[in-house]
Amino acid sequence: MRFILRFFGIFFSIAAVLFVLGAAAAVFFYFKYSEGLPDHQQLADYEPPVMTRFHASDGSILAEYAKERRLYLPIQSMPKLLVHSFLSAEDKNFYKHMGVDPEGVIRALVKNASGSAREQGASTITQQVAKNFLLGNERSYERKIREALIALRIESTFNKDHILELYLNEIFLGNRSYGVAAAALNYFGKSVNELTVAQAAYLAALPKAPNNYHPVLHKKVAIERRNWVIERMLENGYIDQQTAATAKKEPLEIVARRVSPNSISAGYFAEEVRRDISERYGEDKLYEGGLSVRTTLDPKMQAMARKALVDGLVRFDEARGWRGTETKLDLSAGEWGAQLAELPALGDINPWRLAVVTEVSGNQAKIGLRPRKIAGNRVEAERITGVITAEGVKWTRKGVAAALKAGDVVYVEPLTGKAGQYRLRQVPAISGALVAMDPYTGRVLAMVGGFSYDQSEFNRATQALRQVGSSFKPIVYATALDNGYTPSTAILDGPITINMPGVGVWSPTNYGKRSGTGPKPLRYGIEYSKNQMTVRLASFLGMPLVVDYARRLGIYDDLLPVLSMSLGAGETTVLRMTTAYSILNNGGRRIKPTLIDRVQDRTGKTIYSHDERKCPECDVAKWDGQDEPTLIDNREQVLDPLSAYQITSILEGVVNRGTAQIVRSVGKPLAGKTGTTNDAKDVWFMGFSPDLTVGVFLGYDRPRSLGNSATAGQYAAPVFRDFMAMALKDKPATPFRVPAGIKLIRVVGATGLRAGQGESGRGIVTEAFKPGTTPPDYFPTMENDSDGGYYDDGGGAAEPPPQEAPRSRGLFGGW
Repeated sequence: MRFILRFFGIFFSIAAVLFVLGAAAAVFFYFKYSEGLPDHQQLADYEPPVMTRFHASDGSILAEYAKERRLYLPIQSMPKLLVHSFLSAEDKNFYKHMGVDPEGVIRALVKNASGSAREQGASTITQQVAKNFLLGNERSYERKIREALIALRIESTFNKDHILELYLNEIFLGNRSYGVAAAALNYFGKSVNELTVAQAAYLAALPKAPNNYHPVLHKKVAIERRNWVIERMLENGYIDQQTAATAKKEPLEIVARRVSPNSISAGYFAEEVRRDISERYGEDKLYEGGLSVRTTLDPKMQAMARKALVDGLVRFDEARGWRGTETKLDLSAGEWGAQLAELPALGDINPWRLAVVTEVSGNQAKIGLRPRKIAGNRVEAERITGVITAEGVKWTRKGVAAALKAGDVVYVEPLTGKAGQYRLRQVPAISGALVAMDPYTGRVLAMVGGFSYDQSEFNRATQALRQVGSSFKPIVYATALDNGYTPSTAILDGPITINMPGVGVWSPTNYGKRSGTGPKPLRYGIEYSKNQMTVRLASFLGMPLVVDYARRLGIYDDLLPVLSMSLGAGETTVLRMTTAYSILNNGGRRIKPTLIDRVQDRTGKTIYSHDERKCPECDVAKWDGQDEPTLIDNREQVLDPLSAYQITSILEGVVNRGTAQIVRSVGKPLAGKTGTTNDAKDVWFMGFSPDLTVGVFLGYDRPRSLGNSATAGQYAAPVFRDFMAMALKDKPATPFRVPAGIKLIRVVGATGLRAGQGESGRGIVTEAFKPGTTPPDYFPTMENDSDGGYYDDGGGAAEPPPQEAPRSRGLFGGW
């Protein structure tokens, strides 16, 4: 008995000593490894990098920008199925342990001690949060101890759901995806709530090593790992046997999701918005801030805009013939598919495809289309082939054998209704831009800055400064109408000589060197784009006044006040010109062009809104049958609404009778003005319907003549016509709104004189007059100099012609 007591005494003494020593060691190691541990409290306010998304006006995704492609999702929004799959794969005891799982540690020690080929870890989800957020990926026992200590602290501070939420939103799951929400979209094109059991299990299989379970490169291993997760879900009681069996049979099919502005031909638009957001909020906010940017883009109208512009560029380019192949392949060097797949190709010009000519025989060329890369450097096995027939090269004015040789790399487009047949294409040498805008808000509905954004990121709608030519003339005439002139005021269309200081004598001529036609009303000068009338009118007004109106309308900030500028010698952008014509269209209200409607931060708070109108009646606690609130429009009136309508009516005449009659085929009320610069280096068309303003520009990036006889009516106006035909196809033929106070009086178009009672015919025009003005019955001619022309020494500010005159038929009548 004494021996037994002594044995237990020694045993307990040793146990006590070992306990004290163990406790001391634990305290030592605790303080040693606790020293310098990161503050886990920061997880309470943690905001992970979240991608910024641009939305079109209809809510569809336009573009995404991120350093880490992540969508943050609260744990309450995650389906149980997804949560259970990750718990089964990573930490089945998550809701039972206190940050460290003793069962998992013992299991890992036993398996690793048994000499398993693959080392097994024992990290809990909490430990992985500690590692991912606070420690890093160093592999050492010291890091594991620090990880466990932080995990214990995290568990004592935060509830389980918060820890799991951090984990599921932070983890990298391959395919450029951070967090489960982004992974569900990028792998399967679904939200997390739409995932099947098999899809959720596959995502849960990825955290350990996403590259090892690539769904294409390592498909067999990926399916094995997915099925292992399904087995764990079955063991843990989250799914039944039948569900597990069905899930294992489900094929692993990935939906390639690549959100790109190219999908709606909006590369230039998206890049313009990206630059704006970056300038406003900085790069970090753009790529990590989780902003939601609602843009003004109308996807359908954007596609129409690109088609109209590209068709116009191609039409011009192909009329000048075939320039030759993009490059050549050595077909004797091996299989053409791999070679062709390595060549760069424009990705935003669908349905055009890069192809190689494999054989030319007779009047037919066999081609192979460029294969697509599907994963890494792998190229899709399928080879798509076709032929180019004589019809496909007809525009080159050559035969197939003369235009193409084996090995030529070219762009082709499928021929409609002819399977396997393709049309030869070439990337246009000319470029251009198109902007479509809501004239009442300044919202840019569509913007195309060139033939292909992949080819050139330079946005010719916003960055290219080009001379606007005759499209500036309506600004001169609007200035006159706003300062006492009427549409019937007569201006001499005849030779004029200007002594320009520092330049010398300048004698502008009308297009085609045509001589003047004598005194004509203001309308005539715009409808037939008369240079001499415009310069003479600008001289009467004084260029400083014209410059002031150009600044008010937003075209120029500081235009040189010389008379040559009245013919559009100044340089500006398509966006600015479209804004100016929108002001003419909307009744003279200043608008600020925008590509962005609203910006919200990651919490949904609006931090920017384009609409700055005030609505004091909107801020009420409860709506109870009161009238609709009235928005206070405090935009500046930069042009008299009556003057704005007068110039609109004149520009409508340009379409109906003048230099833009090609646009009449649209069949809707339209107004606009052609613009051709000296030597036809730039051609423009600026125009609008009552609710849509459009600006078009065509020209070479390095300015050179488009041809001796090139005009805006030939090349720019058809682009406008084609776009408007598509955009207004299902719209009613709404006439332009006539503001209160305007008097509509029938006049003889060639003279501006009041039409006689019963007088009718093509030469009769319904003209718009302001209150207190009436069309004259005749007008005097200008004083002529000895050469038969009007001479101005450059001083400007001459008195305008009289507005009233005795009633007689005057000097002219009819056409």
